[in-house]
Amino acid sequence: MAGLIRQGHFLGAKLRALRKRNGLTLEELSARCVQIDAAAAPSVSYLSMVETGKRMPSADMLTMLAGIFSKETRWFLDENTEIESAPPKRERGGLAAMPLEPAFLFSHELLQNALPELLSQTGTTGRQFAQLLIRVWQETHHNDFPDIERAAENAGQRRMPLSVEALMDICTRHGLRVRWSDEHGRNGIDAAVRARFDAPDTVVLNTRLRDQPARLKYDLAFSVGHKILHNGDGLLSPHNATPTGERDGQGNVAGMGAQDVLYAWRDFECSFFAGALLCPRVPFRRFLIREAHGVAAGAKLGVTAALIMRRMTAVSPYRHWHFFDAYPPGNLRAVYRANGIPLPWGNMSQVSDPCPRWAVFRLLHRPPAANAPPGTPTSQISVMNDGRRDRLYCCHSLLTRDAMNVMHVLSVGVDLQPALEAQGFDGDAVVGAIAAACRRGGGDAPIPADAAAQIRAVSQVLNIAWIADALAAPACVICPRSAGCPREPGRCAQGHSSLS
Repeated sequence: MAGLIRQGHFLGAKLRALRKRNGLTLEELSARCVQIDAAAAPSVSYLSMVETGKRMPSADMLTMLAGIFSKETRWFLDENTEIESAPPKRERGGLAAMPLEPAFLFSHELLQNALPELLSQTGTTGRQFAQLLIRVWQETHHNDFPDIERAAENAGQRRMPLSVEALMDICTRHGLRVRWSDEHGRNGIDAAVRARFDAPDTVVLNTRLRDQPARLKYDLAFSVGHKILHNGDGLLSPHNATPTGERDGQGNVAGMGAQDVLYAWRDFECSFFAGALLCPRVPFRRFLIREAHGVAAGAKLGVTAALIMRRMTAVSPYRHWHFFDAYPPGNLRAVYRANGIPLPWGNMSQVSDPCPRWAVFRLLHRPPAANAPPGTPTSQISVMNDGRRDRLYCCHSLLTRDAMNVMHVLSVGVDLQPALEAQGFDGDAVVGAIAAACRRGGGDAPIPADAAAQIRAVSQVLNIAWIADALAAPACVICPRSAGCPREPGRCAQGHSSLS
C-alpha cells in the first residue's frame, strides 16, 4: 500500500507540473479528455485527486492522459521528476531594445517636442506611430487586458454565440440607437466606412452590413464597447472597410496629430472589447479545444476569421503567437507578435524588398487562378534567421475579402521552439535539422522524420491541428528582407518576379 501511495504521489506531481507547464486548467484538461472519450473522461474533481495523489488512475485513463501530453504511460510511473524543472528562458526575437541613456535626453518634455519632428523627417504618420506603440504595449502584456475582458463579460453575460438580435438588445440596454445609412458624402456615410459613432448614443451603420452578419455583429459590439468604456463621447475614428487613408480624414501625412494616439488607442480598446464580447475567454477557450484551433470553425459562432485569429492570441495558454492582416502590395492593417518575430514590413507602410517566401506574400501576390478558393486556409512551417539564431514558426493563412470586396490575407501563427522545449525536446537541434535540410534544398525541403515527429507531438499537446497539417508541405526559409536571403543568388528574385 505504501508503495502505491508513493507511486500515486509521483504520478500526480508529474501530471500537475505537466498541465501547468502547458498552461491548462483542470477544466480544460477534463475537456480534452472528453474530446477523446466522453464516457470515460475524468471529472475536474477526480483529476484534482489524481494530482494530489489521492487517486490512482486506471490504465485506460492513464493512457488517455499520456496521449494528450504525447508521453509514454511508463513516464508517469517512474520516480524521475525532471518535468518540474522549467525550460530555460529564451531570449525574445525581433529587434533588441535600446537603453535610453543619458536619461535626461529622454525626458517627457524633450520627447514631446522631438517626436513630431522625428516623425515628419522619417515620413511616419501619427497613425503608424500610434499603432507601433500599441503593438509594443500588447506584446509587453501578452495581449491580456482583464479589465476590458470583465467589462465585455458583464455586458454579454459570457453568452456565446451572440446573434444579431442579441447584440441589438445589448445596444438597447445601454441606451444605444442604431441608424442605417446608404448615403455618401459629407452629410452621410462614406462607402468605405462600415460604421461610425455619433455622440452620445447613435451607431450609424453602412447598409452593406445587412448582408454581412459577422461584420455587423463586430461593429455593434465595437460600438457597445465605446459606450461602456468611454461613455459614448464620440472621440472615435470611423470604422473603415479598407486600410486606405487616415481614419480621421487627414490623409497619409507625416507627423503627429493631436488625436492620433487617442483615436488609435480607443480603436484598440473597443476592438478588444468587441472580441471579448463575441468570444468570451472561458467559453471560447473551450471552443478552441473542441475545434483544435480551427479557424474555419468561426462560422459556427457567426464571427469573422480575423476575430477568431485575434482572440486565439489573447485566450490561448500558449503565449508565443503572431497575427497579421495584410493588404497588397504589403500593407499591414494589424499586427501582433508576442513571439517577437522580425517583420519584413511595418504597420501600414510598404517596403521595396519583401521576402516573397512568407506565406502572407505568397497569397497576396500569387495569381488568383493558382490559389485555392478564398476561404481555404493554408499552413506553412518556416525557418528564419534573425541575425542571431535560426527560429522556427508555423503559420495558418487565409486569403479572403473585406467588407468592400478587397482581397487581403489573414495569418495567425506560433513560434514552435518554446513549445518543443516545453515537451523536453532539444529545440535548437530540431530547428537546426530543418534549417540544414532547407538550405541543402535551395530554400525548401521536406521536414526530417525525427523533427516532424516532435512537431507532431507539439501539435497534439497544444491541440492546434494546423501545425500537424503543415508537415505535409515542405518547410521554407524566410528572411526579414530579400537582400539578406540565404538562398542561391537569383532564386528569391526569380520567385518574386513570378509572384508579382
